[in-house]
Amino acid sequence: MTEQSGWRFSDDRGQQSAAPRPPERVLAYVQAGATLWDLGVRPVGIFGSDHDGPDPDTAKTGTLPLDEVAYAGAGSSLDAERLLAAGPDLVVAVSYGGGHVYGLAPETAKRLEERVPVVVLDVSQARTFAQIGDRFAALARSLGAVDRPGAERELDAARQRLRAVVTATAADAPRVLALSPASPEQAYVARPGKWPELRVLTELGVRVVEPPEGPGVNWATLDRADTFALRPEVVLADIRAHAAPLEELRGSEAVSTPVVPWNPEPLYGPRDHARFLDLVADALEAARAG
Repeated sequence: MTEQSGWRFSDDRGQQSAAPRPPERVLAYVQAGATLWDLGVRPVGIFGSDHDGPDPDTAKTGTLPLDEVAYAGAGSSLDAERLLAAGPDLVVAVSYGGGHVYGLAPETAKRLEERVPVVVLDVSQARTFAQIGDRFAALARSLGAVDRPGAERELDAARQRLRAVVTATAADAPRVLALSPASPEQAYVARPGKWPELRVLTELGVRVVEPPEGPGVNWATLDRADTFALRPEVVLADIRAHAAPLEELRGSEAVSTPVVPWNPEPLYGPRDHARFLDLVADALEAARAG
């Protein structure tokens, strides 16, 4: 793209953002900012959601250099002026459907969009992990990032390794349970088909346990006894700051069960995804060895 043609990008709402040249000062929702960083774009700032606090949740920030990237805050503390304090020329947000900007009040998002281009990418369960990753990669390229074959090779290697581990344990595949601890007595157990990253695991052959049918579209709410009655041999545990500690939930239950730190708001860059797949492979090997 030349400066004569300017910069244009159509987001997942079907809205086109435009500027005379590619934006250089990107403010992003933390998940988007960490993903863009993995793809070669350095944001000037990030913001959180209602789940977040006055400091960035390091479970969500990946390898972002937090000493160099401003954190604008989260939830009700955010307004347009605070978000614009870092002088962004582009805001990148995410949506879980319907084009609604996640993490910002509708009025705040409206006022922000009156002042600066806003790109919203759909990270909902309606899309595959690869589709979401492709959209982030397309945005990164439009902002001047170059494709990094080394990162893609790392991801391919991680996929191949996980497939090989699954094949080696196929006769007695470990039961993998993804959950978010709610309290010492209760857990939210993920329904694998509702999470793009968990669908990747099942496609690679990982035996991700399905909780019982019942209320809850994305999660089944179970007490401690029912959670561990699912007999997990590997646990993917939500490590976001607002989740309860796994140690409190499981107490003396399955103490030796391998645990994979899991961020249910995954990062879609190839290196971040490769690291997660490698952790799952490590845990599967540990479960069979134990």
